[in-house]
Amino acid sequence: MSILDRIALALVVIGGINWGLVGIFRFDLVAWICGGQASIVARIIYTLVGIAALWCISLIFRDRDKIAE
Repeated sequence: MSILDRIALALVVIGGINWGLVGIFRFDLVAWICGGQASIVARIIYTLVGIAALWCISLIFRDRDKIAE
């Protein structure tokens, strides 16, 4: 597993935790830390999490032998 894969997975986990907080408590942690959903920093974080999720789709289709190496 490459460093890019690990970074993407970490960002997806962060996004998943944030969505869990939104769903259960209606609390957006990223927006709270960054000063609102419309702030440029929050939008960058949301974009990075989205790109990481797209990257993680490739992990589903990779050959398991290549991942084990």
